[in-house]
Amino acid sequence: MTADSCNDLFGEEGHSMTQLHAVATGHNITFESPDLCALRGSSVQFRCLYSYPEQESVKETAWFKGELINDIWKRTRLSELPSFQDRFEYRGDLQHNCSLVLHSIHSVYLIVTGLNASVHPKRVRAGDHVTLECKTKCQLPVVWFKDGQTVTKSTFQAQAEDAGKYSCAIEGHESVQSDPVVMNVWYSPLNVSVEQSGSGLLSAGSSLNLTCDSAANPAADNYTWYRRSASDSGPLIQVGSGQVLSFSSFSASDTGSYICRARNSLGENVSSGVQMKLEEANYNLFIVLGLGLTVIILFFLPLIIIWAWRRRQCNSAAPEENHSHDYENFFYPKH
Repeated sequence: MTADSCNDLFGEEGHSMTQLHAVATGHNITFESPDLCALRGSSVQFRCLYSYPEQESVKETAWFKGELINDIWKRTRLSELPSFQDRFEYRGDLQHNCSLVLHSIHSVYLIVTGLNASVHPKRVRAGDHVTLECKTKCQLPVVWFKDGQTVTKSTFQAQAEDAGKYSCAIEGHESVQSDPVVMNVWYSPLNVSVEQSGSGLLSAGSSLNLTCDSAANPAADNYTWYRRSASDSGPLIQVGSGQVLSFSSFSASDTGSYICRARNSLGENVSSGVQMKLEEANYNLFIVLGLGLTVIILFFLPLIIIWAWRRRQCNSAAPEENHSHDYENFFYPKH
């Protein structure tokens, strides 16, 4: 068996790449998969077997690339083509195996496929059923990635956290991925919350801001503020609009539970109530001061009582003494 009884390799994209060639009856080549499909940039193996009459022996095998010129097939050995240098590997023998491996496949070889990722529907709202589609020319199993992380399902019900960049790859060739496709998930405001500026005691006359925040796509563009009186049974009263509610001088009449409603084109949601009230006096401090004052009073009270008693005694004794002197002077006999 000479080189003329070996295989031709040809490759218009989208056509079969193999051609069986035999020079005489009894010479056959059988391919395991005659219509191969490969991912661009990957490697592919042609598994084949050849047979020949028993009285013959094989001295040489070779693979050729075929090209149709003027309706005539022209063949060139792969070893003579610069574009195949270091890219093909013969794994056959001189018995019956004629397998070949090609590396770094590109568009002029085999049926080569690219990868094109898409998301359906084009515009996704939270709750929609989404299908990820990876288009290839080959029927090969694919895997999906979202922001670099593996996705287990190609169909799912969209939630806000599913937004991201999706790409697909042929299973076993995960390093070669499609261009990413961005999936936006549109949803009404979620997790509406109220944040109070400043910290510490809220005293009469304090200035402060209440800021309303939410997660939404598109972003919330309408905010309304409501206040409920200190008693939870009271009605809701609209007290402002805009993302920030400001107080230049907070007073007792401003106390109550404040609620923010955030809205976008898809819907609305409200925050939980935030209680705003003036801080009461620090009774612990008053108790300490009161106890201290009580101790001081109890300590000094006996001294004060004794001092007052002695002063009273002194004051009451002084007039009697002065009166006796006056009496003596008044009744003292003259000589």
